[in-house]
Amino acid sequence: MTAPPALLDTDILSEVIKRRDVNVHRRAQAYLADHGQLQFSIITRYEVLRGLKAKDAFQQALAFERQCAQNTVLPLDDDIVVQAAEIYGALKKRGAIIGDTDILIAATALVHDLTLVTGNLDHFRRVPTLRCETWRFPPRS
Repeated sequence: MTAPPALLDTDILSEVIKRRDVNVHRRAQAYLADHGQLQFSIITRYEVLRGLKAKDAFQQALAFERQCAQNTVLPLDDDIVVQAAEIYGALKKRGAIIGDTDILIAATALVHDLTLVTGNLDHFRRVPTLRCETWRFPPRS
């Protein structure tokens, strides 16, 4: 079964990089076999890079730069900003707000019609119409 096109959230991309979670690693490998590349937001790129820079993890930052070059980093554009503003408004009215970076990542997934792969399903399921899944568990048969 081919995995649907996906956008990786920061936590899942970090697990892919670290290769500590066997389920995430296997699912990422299966996804790469189907699609050839991973996709993540420029916001995720920022979140990973800031963490590496804060730790002075120079070698890891270089490896991450190579990974960015081999995969698809989706930029912010006006459609994503407008979608993010709509998400913010809807969540604010319901009293279910999430952080701006997460809103921008969710908006990126919606604009590009991608399933968001995250370890924080409860958090992102607040966003209307956003398809979410996690790779932390084996796929269902």
